[in-house]
Amino acid sequence: MTAEKMAVTRSTFDNVILPVYAPAQFVPVKGKGSRVWDQQGKEYIDFSGGIAVTALGHCHPALVETLKAQGETLWHTSNVFTNEPALRLASKLIAATFAERVFFANSGAEANEAAFKLARYYAAKRHSPYKSKIIAFHNAFHGRTLFTVSVGGQPKYSDGFGPKPADIVHVPFNDLAAVKAVIDDHTCAIVVEPIQGEGGVMPATPAFMNGLRELCNQHNALLVLDEVQSGMGRSGKLFAHEHYDVQPDILTTAKALGGGFPVSAMLTTNEVASVMAPGVHGTTYGGNPLACAVAETALDIINTPEVLSGVESRRQQFVDGLKQIDAALDVFEEIRGKGLLIGAVLKPQHVGKARDILNAAAEHGVMILNAGTDVIRLAPSLVIEPGDITEGLARFAAALKTVL
Repeated sequence: MTAEKMAVTRSTFDNVILPVYAPAQFVPVKGKGSRVWDQQGKEYIDFSGGIAVTALGHCHPALVETLKAQGETLWHTSNVFTNEPALRLASKLIAATFAERVFFANSGAEANEAAFKLARYYAAKRHSPYKSKIIAFHNAFHGRTLFTVSVGGQPKYSDGFGPKPADIVHVPFNDLAAVKAVIDDHTCAIVVEPIQGEGGVMPATPAFMNGLRELCNQHNALLVLDEVQSGMGRSGKLFAHEHYDVQPDILTTAKALGGGFPVSAMLTTNEVASVMAPGVHGTTYGGNPLACAVAETALDIINTPEVLSGVESRRQQFVDGLKQIDAALDVFEEIRGKGLLIGAVLKPQHVGKARDILNAAAEHGVMILNAGTDVIRLAPSLVIEPGDITEGLARFAAALKTVL
């Protein structure tokens, strides 16, 4: 006998969930590819991708098959043991990147927490216990743990939770002179997103990224790249730092790594990893076989010329469509980002309307994101059908007309 499902609606949220979100008024119940259906059967085109998570769309057949097969084999063992899916996934990530060692966790915040701890631990073990300064950037976002939210450069997310971890310095993004002014021999790491996602879909300039690498070399500091949002094919390369020909010392990835299944990874070199030992850091669920099996299949699909080259053609279709909308409605100041991480910046007369636009888009059957009050963010499936792009942009244009 199976238990009957309890009837729930959007109003249930207000009674049972901690009020840290303000979800849309509809409740999605089914997804296939880039289409989603709610409780009433209304269809939506998904340009949000679960915030750059469902990189292969909803319920991709290969991911579903992997999940079913692994779900009937081995779910969890704890890290008292290892498992085959984790070893295969780590090996493939190493083969595809600069990395020589991998640590698995469950979310971007956990991967970043591990990265920041490792950077300080490495500096203390190899240089000095006083070499603990972390340089990060205004409008950055690295997660919601106390450490990661403190490294993120947005006080609205970190204020009010008591004393913050010390020795973290924030400077303007894409301002190399500002970094030079604060870096010194006490600096253990520079932490940066190659493309700031929550901060407005702002790509780093090549001169900035290369300059950060040089400054880290000069001061024996580690370059930590947060590619939680920009990685896994989102930019048109497996990781966005490849556009800059800059190699990090530590890299974090999550979101699209599992195609929707919670999993994250911190990647690093043998040298940086050499300071770690059993018990120094850990996780209960990280590297469990269910998550790693799904992530291995996602990586196998994403890290192919077909998918990666298709990102740029899809981006061009989005950009062309957004420019046509702008020509008709005079709404966008700029279209920026890389690949299928797209930021449409609202013109000054429309600043503050991003959330209203998001809600109107939902009413017209298209799911989008915002990044602050003046940027519409799109992060769709990397394999979204061109017809879905066309239809979704038409719905988006109709929604804009109701708000502007």
